[in-house]
Amino acid sequence: MSTMSNKELAKFLLDAELQRKDVVRITSDKVPNLTVEEAYTIQEELVKLKLEQGHNIVGPKMGLTSRAKMKQMNVEEPIYGYVFDNMIVQDGGQISLSDFIHPKVEAEVAFILGKDIEGPGVSGAQVLAATDYVCPALEIIDSRYENFNFTLPDVVADNASTSQVVFGSKVRKPEELDLELIGTVLSINGEIKDLGAGAAVLGHPANSVAMLANMLHRKGEKLKAGQVILTGGITGANHLSYGDFVTGKLDGLGEVSFTVGE
Repeated sequence: MSTMSNKELAKFLLDAELQRKDVVRITSDKVPNLTVEEAYTIQEELVKLKLEQGHNIVGPKMGLTSRAKMKQMNVEEPIYGYVFDNMIVQDGGQISLSDFIHPKVEAEVAFILGKDIEGPGVSGAQVLAATDYVCPALEIIDSRYENFNFTLPDVVADNASTSQVVFGSKVRKPEELDLELIGTVLSINGEIKDLGAGAAVLGHPANSVAMLANMLHRKGEKLKAGQVILTGGITGANHLSYGDFVTGKLDGLGEVSFTVGE
């Protein structure tokens, strides 16, 4: 059993994030028998620390939303974390490589809620009815663990590797698109790195939001109107390097991009 409290473990991970220094996964030497449920309590402490620093939650994000990733991690449901206002990068803007440890990027769809959504038993159809808009997004993930080496509880405690997000400037009503079939292309320096369709995210990106609402219900929480929710990568995650120009193109939603500076 660890001699560190959940708050101390959260501060350990937050310090690694702020100092841009990777650490050995906490299940390796600090909490070998950490469960996913316990990991979420560490995540909650990490979220509290960020709120105390004056940051505000933009919305939750989902991770491990592809069936292949879930099978790889031997899980039956995705994981979630939180995006904060200081993580947002302007569309077409620049990120600094020095702000990260070993960043990767993936393309996805974000949902902007017009109504609260509360579980249990939420369906994808209910999510679509409660969604005002969707937009394209590029999520930059950056695990605080050495070599992206972690177990499921490790990554949950680390706020699901959340780092920075670029939201596209174009929004559409969800009923104007076939989000299940929405084609997505992730390119770096004009070279296509990955392709995908919306169905890669639990069959439909709205299913990801529904599952999130049902997971949050277990803690007595709900999704709130105005939140922007990342539904999970349609493409795989690709490494970033200095000088990269990254674009995500989603059918009907246009393009979202950023460059990588020092």
